[in-house]
Amino acid sequence: MTGEAVSHGTTSVRVERVVTSGTFSLDGGTWDVDNNVWIVGDDSECIVIDPAHQPAAILEVIGGRKVKAILLTHGHDDHIRSAGAFRDLVHAPIHLHRDDWMLWKAVYPEAEPDAEITEGENFEIADTRLRAIHTPGHSPGSVSFHLESQGTLFSGDTLFQGGPGATGRSYSDFPTIIESIRSKILTLPEETIVLTGHGDSTTVGAEAPHLEEWIARGH
Repeated sequence: MTGEAVSHGTTSVRVERVVTSGTFSLDGGTWDVDNNVWIVGDDSECIVIDPAHQPAAILEVIGGRKVKAILLTHGHDDHIRSAGAFRDLVHAPIHLHRDDWMLWKAVYPEAEPDAEITEGENFEIADTRLRAIHTPGHSPGSVSFHLESQGTLFSGDTLFQGGPGATGRSYSDFPTIIESIRSKILTLPEETIVLTGHGDSTTVGAEAPHLEEWIARGH
């Protein structure tokens, strides 16, 4: 587990990244993965995006701050398998887009998320807000979160440095993810920083020129 501060913009809100390690399983396969966990807030409160793999380690970075909400970018098990345990630690509601609740049920057959995320929904934190943008393709309910005051987008597994998220597994679709990226992400200001679910960050301006290359290669 590693942690670091990621600061942008001029408001009092700050962004922190915690990198956690675990596995991702789907369609009969299992892979080792490192996940980016994003903490958005100030000295007193925060929102946690995708608390993967190591709840206690994430809680250590949060310290004594109040967690207002747990936001899940999508329902793949590397992003949600530890969310229930993390909810028990911080007593905050879990939000997930309804179209991915079938993935949630595969991990938590006896429980549901606390709330469904809707297109354009705002989550208030530290005198600013995160806006939910439905960006399906990697999964039907994939969501990105726009922190406009910081010029930042949390893209989950929809857009990475170098191209779109994987679409070769169940419930994913390449034309759908391309349309999400084209119409909902690349329309943001080119200086928008894209903080991803795995790996390094990028910007809208760095990725936009390569859209046609991704379409031609098919992934």
